Amino acid sequence: MQTIPDLKNNISFDDFKTEVLSDYKIAVESRECSLLGRREVLTGKAKFGIFGDGKEVPQLAMAKAFAKGDWRSGYYRDQTFMMAIGEFTKEHFFAGLYADTNIKHEPMSAGRQMGGHFVTHSLDDNGNWKDLTNQYNSSADISPTAAQMPRLLGLAQASKIFRHVEGINTTKFSIKGNEVAWGTIGNASTSEGLFFETINAAGVLQVPMVISIWDDEYGISVHAKHQTTKENISEVLKGFQRDKDNNGFEILRVKGWDYPNLVATYQEAGAIAREEHVPVIIHVTEVTQPQGHSTSGSHERYKSPERLAWEKDHDCNLKMREWILESGIATEEDLVKIERNAKREVREAKKNTWNTFLKPIAKEQQELIVLLKSIETKSANGVFIAKLKQSLEAIDEPTRKDILSHARKTLRYLLNENFEEKQKLQSWINNIFDYVQPKFSSHVFSETERANTRIKEIKPTYNDEAELVDGRIILRDNFEAIFQNIPEALVFGEDSGNIGDVNQGLEGLQEKFGDLRVADVGIREATIIGQGIGMALRGLRPIAEIQYLDYILYAIQIISDDLATTHYRTVGKQKAPLIIRTRGHRLEGIWHSGSPMGGILHLTRGVNVLVPRNMAKAAGFYNTLLQGNDPAIVIECLNGYRLKEKMPNNLGTLKTPIGVVETIKEGADITVVSYGSTLRIVEQVSKELIAVGIDIEIIDVQSLLPFDLNHDIVKSVEKTNRLIIIDEDVPGGASAYILNEVLNNQNAYQYLDSAPKTLTAKEHRPAYGNDGDYFSKPSAEDIFEAIYAIMHESNPKDYPKLR
Repeated sequence: MQTIPDLKNNISFDDFKTEVLSDYKIAVESRECSLLGRREVLTGKAKFGIFGDGKEVPQLAMAKAFAKGDWRSGYYRDQTFMMAIGEFTKEHFFAGLYADTNIKHEPMSAGRQMGGHFVTHSLDDNGNWKDLTNQYNSSADISPTAAQMPRLLGLAQASKIFRHVEGINTTKFSIKGNEVAWGTIGNASTSEGLFFETINAAGVLQVPMVISIWDDEYGISVHAKHQTTKENISEVLKGFQRDKDNNGFEILRVKGWDYPNLVATYQEAGAIAREEHVPVIIHVTEVTQPQGHSTSGSHERYKSPERLAWEKDHDCNLKMREWILESGIATEEDLVKIERNAKREVREAKKNTWNTFLKPIAKEQQELIVLLKSIETKSANGVFIAKLKQSLEAIDEPTRKDILSHARKTLRYLLNENFEEKQKLQSWINNIFDYVQPKFSSHVFSETERANTRIKEIKPTYNDEAELVDGRIILRDNFEAIFQNIPEALVFGEDSGNIGDVNQGLEGLQEKFGDLRVADVGIREATIIGQGIGMALRGLRPIAEIQYLDYILYAIQIISDDLATTHYRTVGKQKAPLIIRTRGHRLEGIWHSGSPMGGILHLTRGVNVLVPRNMAKAAGFYNTLLQGNDPAIVIECLNGYRLKEKMPNNLGTLKTPIGVVETIKEGADITVVSYGSTLRIVEQVSKELIAVGIDIEIIDVQSLLPFDLNHDIVKSVEKTNRLIIIDEDVPGGASAYILNEVLNNQNAYQYLDSAPKTLTAKEHRPAYGNDGDYFSKPSAEDIFEAIYAIMHESNPKDYPKLR
């Protein structure tokens, strides 16, 4: 018989017994949810299920060591843990399975994510921070394997910042940096590079992080022998084990069915991380997965009969049950009673949750049926409408898709008819969309007064004798003002600290503000972004520096899947206003030339993408972003750091508006839209065009996401009647995005007298050197000739053909 550890000081046996039996009840309820959840999928009430069965007992142990103020960054098996900390109920489980869009019923994501993705609410209904030190916290899960790891690093690093950086108002966010970040991951997912990148970074940073690796020996159907060297991840990670001379991890191992030793192991891990700020890995072995990976298949297809028998014998709930009986904590009768009650309560929760989910939809179904009945008698196509009505009536458990599909098809039979009931149907459909669409589409960006787009512009001001300085000086001095006035602000990246970044935009700031606020990091872009996400989730204002724009591709998955969706997938209940600082555009060669703009635009919806043409504009963007709630990427012009600009006298307070274009030259003949470094070439060419009688209007986009919220470009096109978009991205990239915005969203086509044109780089990456740039990206001559060709097509007499 296993020994019973002293789980808490001065606890009586009766209290201990009560606690153990409460844990067992949670484990049984969680398992029953998984079992019934699978049945709901197989009967068609839910689309897909992925559950936490087999991991109940280790998660109970983890929950015991998890304290208020702590954070979780986990994956889709953690339902028992969330139940154990009181943040996830049986009703929540089924509401998530049914994709209920009511956030009061389904607080994990209001149906935006499949079940098994967990979150707690950091923001109240007005978007204000709750007291995160007085609640259990879970960052919003995502499905991509191991992608929860970079964010985990930042959640843990925040505690280090709170503990060691003076001047931060930690109210609501931290109590002396004592919070631990707890991560969970399946053993197969440790094969991902994101896992190893995070492990290495955490070992370097020495942050309070505990990672649980649930090891069931499989990654869906693929055995550990194909996943991990030595088939043992903790063996592989031995080199990270700390010793008396070197920092590193504490690595612990425990069996997933051993309740008392699991509890002791998690207590030890939590104490090490919390007190010493040392990261800990817990390798939880001999974990089972009773129903296989998900509802998409059966594990009987790939596990041997011997393995299946072993899993049945080593099921953690069964082993806990055996231990309770052996230890004399409860009798067989006691446990049977717990099990029966738990199963009954789960069945009742399932039934009640389904009825709650279906009720408003059924109401809408009946409303439409009544409308169709009245329309049927009035329309000349009544026989067809009757069939639609009968089809709708036959659906016992309708979806809103079913209802709206029938309603909208009805309108096709009423095209040439006009009577009151038709108008009622039109209004009914519009009202349903007005009510329902936001349930699926809201909160891509902040909807509060601190949305980035609501921060008012403050233009740069200048002294009469304003000095001309290198652009980098404006950035540097603006960052200094930021760090002086905003204690929560910090910046980190490759070469950002000691040398003040490769272009000296942070020169000397580490010496002034310390190496925690202006920090060097390793070459690891994904976890640089992860650091920023995690710290932003905890109320800090991080600026994560990616050295060159092209390197952002290393981190694009984390930006796209995690950062860009945080506010959306939590329906505004969490925010991560991370600023990503990078640089690109028109340097020599394939790798530093700002070529992935189209990909960034289409993969990062939910993140502002800002393209300042000079460093005063960039400084203004940083000041704006630090007052707002939305994440952003700021792409500085790589060839602009040494260009001379007038020094503003209001650094730290000037603000560049987001989503607003700027007309930097007025003209009458054609609207020319561009951004970044290419804009300077357009300005140069504008003077050459004047010599041949062409007066162009130049518009600086400034902000690609969001784009021209005031629709100023269409106002220019209405005046000039011609449009060309000039961009250094590949064909069909950013230029096509801009063209779509101007033509389809702003309806500029109605004012055009000539076909709109785009001038882009070639479809390949730019070759190296001056000639490489000339033959790869739009040159001054390319721009001149493209604009001239539009004028020639319009008026060949005044603008004869060039070549």
